[in-house]
Amino acid sequence: MIITKEKVLKALSTVEDPDLKKDLVSLGMIQDMVVEGNKLSFKVVLTTPACPLKELLRSQCTEALEKELGDEVELDINMTSNVTTVRDDSPLLPKVKNIIAIASGKGGVGKSTCASNLAVALAESGAKVGLVDADISGPSIPTMFNVESEQPAVKQEGGKNIIIPIEQYGVKLMSIGFLTPADSAVVWRGPMASSALKQFIGDVEWGELDYLLIDLPPGTSDIHLTMVQTVPVTGAIIVTTPQKVAMADATKGLTMFQQPQINVPVLGVVENMAYFTPEELPDNKYYLFGKDGGKTLSKKFDVPFLGEIPIVQSIRESGDSGYPAFYKKGVTEKAFHHLAEELARQVAIRNAEKNKTKIVQVNS
Repeated sequence: MIITKEKVLKALSTVEDPDLKKDLVSLGMIQDMVVEGNKLSFKVVLTTPACPLKELLRSQCTEALEKELGDEVELDINMTSNVTTVRDDSPLLPKVKNIIAIASGKGGVGKSTCASNLAVALAESGAKVGLVDADISGPSIPTMFNVESEQPAVKQEGGKNIIIPIEQYGVKLMSIGFLTPADSAVVWRGPMASSALKQFIGDVEWGELDYLLIDLPPGTSDIHLTMVQTVPVTGAIIVTTPQKVAMADATKGLTMFQQPQINVPVLGVVENMAYFTPEELPDNKYYLFGKDGGKTLSKKFDVPFLGEIPIVQSIRESGDSGYPAFYKKGVTEKAFHHLAEELARQVAIRNAEKNKTKIVQVNS
């Protein structure tokens, strides 16, 4: 059989992206096709390098082409990616495709631990990632990335001081912890903390990023309003633990983003400390703080459930040592790898289905 590009596209138009509910051809995901005799090569451009459906789509493309062209065709399918965005034309962070807020209703639920490992997992998948530590009074990112003694460089550009973010484990980082002594308390009023966040966004050389994660302080405060008024936020993640008290506070954090005047899409809920698993018994699960609280919250507000993160001793050790738990093989790596995949999926779905992201106008 003579292979033509028309026959190839006809075959591939039967392969549907399960998340976007359209075929690969109409989505423009088939690129750089080359036909030479019975040899066929092309790229499948996914919406993120963290796509969990990569191998499924590859096998479906292979099956569809062999059905249409015969099994003698020699296939070279290159699975690549280009992270989607629906950014507006805001002058701030013009090269950052997606800005993700990571929030919780209360402290102590492991939000920064989730943010740190999520950032590393996305970076390991091949994405360009940045992380802003927006918890001005309690910065923890420098410790979690083992860069407590680092200080960012500063350069002059257009008569303005531009901060060069610290880079560790493939993630660009900015935190007030880099600018103040580690053993000194940062006692600032709301406007001062908001001003610091604005500086971390506008005066830092972030460059090209697929995802910029903003690790927010607990609760709902000036920092949260400053963020949504300063940059167009792609969406928010809510981190909770299973207990009733944590769920009540997480509900407040979630509904804040859903208020009509803010209207930031909630990409999903993460249930941290979902269960205890001994390192030596990885199949055993002990639900110390209750069960399925995060799933219940996601169902109540009709938002995705992104995954469960267990309590494992290595996660605590990693937070202290500054070596991310994601790098430790076993249940922690699997949990954070799954979380990164699910977040990437929800960002792609949000960008395909919802309106362009805009800066929020809030009347104070």
